[in-house]
Amino acid sequence: MNIRPFAAALSLLALTAVPAMAQDKPKETAPPGMDQAAMEAMMKAISPGENHKHVTRYAGDWTYAGKMWMDPGQPPTESTGTMHGEAILDGRYVQTVWKGNFMGMPFEGRGTNGYDNLSKQYVSTWIDNMGTGIMYATGTCDASGMKCEDKGEMMDPMSGQKSYMRSIVTWTGDKSFKMESYGPGPSGQEVKTMEMVVTKK
Repeated sequence: MNIRPFAAALSLLALTAVPAMAQDKPKETAPPGMDQAAMEAMMKAISPGENHKHVTRYAGDWTYAGKMWMDPGQPPTESTGTMHGEAILDGRYVQTVWKGNFMGMPFEGRGTNGYDNLSKQYVSTWIDNMGTGIMYATGTCDASGMKCEDKGEMMDPMSGQKSYMRSIVTWTGDKSFKMESYGPGPSGQEVKTMEMVVTKK
C-alpha cells in the first residue's frame, strides 16, 4: 500500500475529527471518498486508549537523584535535578523536560513518550545538551503498566559507532519510579550505565 495517500488521509481525518472527539460520542459518518471500514480503522488508530494512561503518569513536577557509571569498575557519578512532564495532544503523548547537573556542568534533556496503536509499542524520543543526535526507542510494558522496558539506538561518542541503550522503568507507586539503563561495556557485555530514582513533588 502506498503510505503517502494513507498518511495524508489520516492527517485530514485527524483535523476533521478533533471537534467530534471533543463531544461525548464521536461522529461515525465517513467523509466522502472513504468507506466506513477505513474510517473506523483510522479512528481506532488515532484515538488514545488505556495504554496512553500509563504514559500520562509522567505528567507533573518531579525530582530525581541519579547515578551514572562511565566505567563499571569505578564509583558512579551522582547528580540531582528536576523533571517536568506535560500531557499534550489530548493525552496521546507526554513531553518531559529534565534539568540538573552532570560532571559539574548544567544538564538539560527533553523526551517525548507515547504509545503507537498501530505497532502496539510504547515509543519515545530523547535529546539533550550533551549531544546532537535524536534517540528513538520502542518497548513494551507488563499488563499493569508498572514495569516497562525499551531499547533505542544512538551513536557512541567514544567509538563513533552505533550503539544501543536498554532501559527499564519500574513504578514503585503513583508518585515514584526507578529508571535503570544498560548498554555495552568495555568487554562488549551489557553493563548498568545509569540509575535514577524519581519522586513526584
